[in-house]
Amino acid sequence: MTDEQCAVVRDALPVPAWLEGRGGQPEGYCHRQMLDAIFYVTDNGIKWRAMPADFPAWDRVYAFFRRWRGQGLVKELHDRLRGQVRQAEGRAVEPTAAIIDSQSVKGAASVPAATRGYGGGKKINGRRRHVITDCLGLLLVVLVTAGDVTDRQAAGVLAPTAGPLPKDHPGMGRQRIHRPPRHLGEGETPPHP
Repeated sequence: MTDEQCAVVRDALPVPAWLEGRGGQPEGYCHRQMLDAIFYVTDNGIKWRAMPADFPAWDRVYAFFRRWRGQGLVKELHDRLRGQVRQAEGRAVEPTAAIIDSQSVKGAASVPAATRGYGGGKKINGRRRHVITDCLGLLLVVLVTAGDVTDRQAAGVLAPTAGPLPKDHPGMGRQRIHRPPRHLGEGETPPHP
């Protein structure tokens, strides 16, 4: 992590209790070292235990990650960085529109039946990963559901405050299709609805 990158996230990191005079012992590792180690794990897709010896012990790094994730720090860092990228592109910090897509994955025999479902469109019995991004393609939410949960249902779970769309809304799958009546002869035009 460069000094500029560290300056962006430094104020979001929690201040150790001993620095604020609340007691406790000084931490044995620098937060920047821990962030570097976490970034290494996520960037290379390795297991925690496979972390190189250049970094602190894997169990200490994982303990920091779990603590920060529990405090909501990981989400806050992600949201801050996404906001800065959006501002650099000349957009508002918070997106006003989102794009949802999903991917179906077959469930192994070890996956409990309660968390699996049959997706009729793909004809797969398993799980579905729903990904919601903003219009720039920056990640907003990832949700894993049973295979029979549609994108519309997942969006309803993720954004319950948005309210339901009207039944004839094009995104609801119940578009009104205007067809001419069968009794019209050739050359006649149907009345406009």
